[in-house]
Amino acid sequence: MRSLMIQGTSSGAGKTILVAALCRIFSDKGYRVAPFKSQNMSNFAYIDSNFEISRAQAIQAIGSRCKITPDLNPILLKPVGNYNSVVYLNGKKYKKMHAKEYYEKFVNNDGFRIASKSLKTLQKDFDLVVMEGAGSPAEINLQKYDIANMRIAQKAKASVILISDIDRGGSFASLVGTMALIEKKYQKLVNGFIFNKFRGDLDVLRPGFRKLKTITKKPVLGTIPLVDLDLPEEDSLNVKPKKIPWTKKNILKIDNEIDRLAQIVKSNIAVKDIEKMLR
Repeated sequence: MRSLMIQGTSSGAGKTILVAALCRIFSDKGYRVAPFKSQNMSNFAYIDSNFEISRAQAIQAIGSRCKITPDLNPILLKPVGNYNSVVYLNGKKYKKMHAKEYYEKFVNNDGFRIASKSLKTLQKDFDLVVMEGAGSPAEINLQKYDIANMRIAQKAKASVILISDIDRGGSFASLVGTMALIEKKYQKLVNGFIFNKFRGDLDVLRPGFRKLKTITKKPVLGTIPLVDLDLPEEDSLNVKPKKIPWTKKNILKIDNEIDRLAQIVKSNIAVKDIEKMLR
């Protein structure tokens, strides 16, 4: 039973695609792999005849070469405006809830229990669960309600990697700030950092890597270059994300694109070091 978790310094940092790539990389190595995200907020779903989960976890399942099931994303929140969301539990529509009700009455009780049960099922059935966090673990106003980052990572006994989008700027400050703001009991779960969407001369970054390690005592595990990917994005930061039909032709297209992504990631991060974390 092994678990690896990718958390980000912000939404849109690259968690989803990195999880998809790592799922494919470890599947190629012979692991039975499954993705997992305890709670996802998205209006874009994979719809089966019997259930509905976030399409991000469905795409990651294609990367893992595993069956798409409700356990991959046990809680899906579909925003409908005015701080309300339609809540799906284990792939089934539950009810519409206001954010206040969800956070204060549901998330730390039934929500965490449901997420933990799905995680336990995946850990039992697979060699490796590659988990995706949500937003940032350093949202200090919401930490007591956060069941998608450090709390579930601790439950899974997962090794955590933080990813940051360097194309936006401020990645070094974001990583240092994230480490400073997460609780001390969770800091030890973090095993290293990955920079995403880099363009330019890598040698320019290396002095920063050394200083970052001096400050945080955590290594940089790799830098993923900025590349164009023909994969659908989540809707949190994208005004008009693509809608995708779940046809065999399109699934094959996604599969091929994940293969390309996995090769890029494998060439730019220390996969051997990540594998050591799982032992």
